[in-house]
Amino acid sequence: MHDDHEERIQELLLLQRVAQRISSILDLDRLLEEILSDVCQTFGYRRSTVWLKDDATNELVLHGWTGPHHREGDRFRIGVDGIVGQVGVTRETYYAPNVLLDPYYQFGDERSRSELAIPLMVGGRLIGIFDVEHTEIDAFPPARIQLLEALAGHVATAVENARLFRQERFEKERMSKELHEAQQIQVGLFPAQSPEVPGFAIEARCIPCREVGGDWFDYLPLDDGRLGVILADVSGKGMAAALLMSSTRSILRLLAEDGLPPGEVLRRINRTLLKDLPAARFVTMIYAVLDTAHRRLVFANAGHPYPLLVDSAGGRFLPTEAGFPLGIRDGPFAEREVQLPSGSRLVLYSDGRRGGVRNRADPATLRRRIGNGREPARRRARFRLRLAGFRRSDRGHDPRAGVRSSLIRKMLNPQNSPCHLREAKWQVET
Repeated sequence: MHDDHEERIQELLLLQRVAQRISSILDLDRLLEEILSDVCQTFGYRRSTVWLKDDATNELVLHGWTGPHHREGDRFRIGVDGIVGQVGVTRETYYAPNVLLDPYYQFGDERSRSELAIPLMVGGRLIGIFDVEHTEIDAFPPARIQLLEALAGHVATAVENARLFRQERFEKERMSKELHEAQQIQVGLFPAQSPEVPGFAIEARCIPCREVGGDWFDYLPLDDGRLGVILADVSGKGMAAALLMSSTRSILRLLAEDGLPPGEVLRRINRTLLKDLPAARFVTMIYAVLDTAHRRLVFANAGHPYPLLVDSAGGRFLPTEAGFPLGIRDGPFAEREVQLPSGSRLVLYSDGRRGGVRNRADPATLRRRIGNGREPARRRARFRLRLAGFRRSDRGHDPRAGVRSSLIRKMLNPQNSPCHLREAKWQVET
């Protein structure tokens, strides 16, 4: 009586240990190894195995075992090979009290005398077989079989959870790899370096908050020494925005290289996007053409934040009369011409930049941040630190924001040194 009581305690403790392992171990190989070892040590079994069903081949593949004469990857054909194969067909527990007399037994370990095979079922679906062997004849009384069936139910749940975890991890790794490759492709679409234009020093910076996104800038060398400059932002984030950005970039380059004026380029892009753009998607864009010989900039704006011009008269935004975001409705895109006298600066920025400084991007604030090009070096250095701080606070303030970007053009007197703003997209010096 005492021995039965002690045995019952050991059985309950085994179930408790198995439950604890199931809740704490998601690595399938390690989980099966620990459970099977515990079962054999607790009850003195000769060998224990777990076979998982390969749906592609309709075979049972050895995935975990203790004891001799087995190798990982061994296979049993369902309905053909041994007691395990038979249970794969019936999906019911099978007990062979004396394997030497059993018609389904297939020789494995010469010391085995009794074998118990239990199907691992999840939602009425066979996922594997739990099999144990003992050196004694009729070593599995009904109470023990009932206990091991309950244990098999826990093992089936653990196997399914571990499989789902492994599958999810694999999928995340695959997606991460694809995102990294997409990021490399997208980075390759940005200019590798700023163009060298006589009388101008141009600098660019793009800081994404995700692997890929819809913000974009570009340069286009045009006829007569002119330079096309593009700053755009596709609605949304992630892969969808990046794909739309790539297609919009191709359309713009095709049209702009024909020498069309900015307003006409945006109008033609818009008509193309109206036909093909998915619902609830749009693109904001500024397309500008810089005439370096006459220090003149002509631009059209499709719903993008207004450029900011800072010169001797102060800082002011430069709105245009017409221009909805691309892909929303048909309509004209008004052009505006701006003279860029020496010492002035023109700032183009994304909405991420404006939101990142918590809507403090009014003309006076931006003028203070940017300055007039004639500040002492110490003040310019402080500005670079403040701008870097904005970049860090942007990410903490709104992780959904896309690319924190701005376009800065500086026209300085020849004797002045440029203030290289690290957050700037472009910086131009004369």
